[in-house]
Amino acid sequence: ASHNGFKTQFQQILPAAIKDVELVEGDGGVVSVKLITFGEGTSQLKSMKHRIDGLDKENFTYSYTLIEGDALMSKIESITYHIKIVPSADGGYICKNQNIYHTKEHIKAGKEKAMGVFKVVESYLQANPGTYN
Repeated sequence: ASHNGFKTQFQQILPAAIKDVELVEGDGGVVSVKLITFGEGTSQLKSMKHRIDGLDKENFTYSYTLIEGDALMSKIESITYHIKIVPSADGGYICKNQNIYHTKEHIKAGKEKAMGVFKVVESYLQANPGTYN
């Protein structure tokens, strides 16, 4: 997806939560960096930066690394996300999400918050199956 498509989609799915998505490095493809600013009062987080590590439209995979922001707290160096959409037996799709926490010290905090956002997006996609055809 293009940067503008990404920005529009997230602001439609989470209108109060996402204030802005700004492309700060690159052209929106691999190695580009995006700054996501959260809406006031909707999150304990103010912003985060993530770098696009991989994008394969044919195989429906997307990988990115959270490299900066409140979500990293002071104990996590980065979080890498690998997302893959695969067909299911019933003709639908399954979204597989793998999160890798690169910690400064052993900690599991943040995983539940990341899963919460994933669940909101998953619910939206299930309720609106034709959105991305």
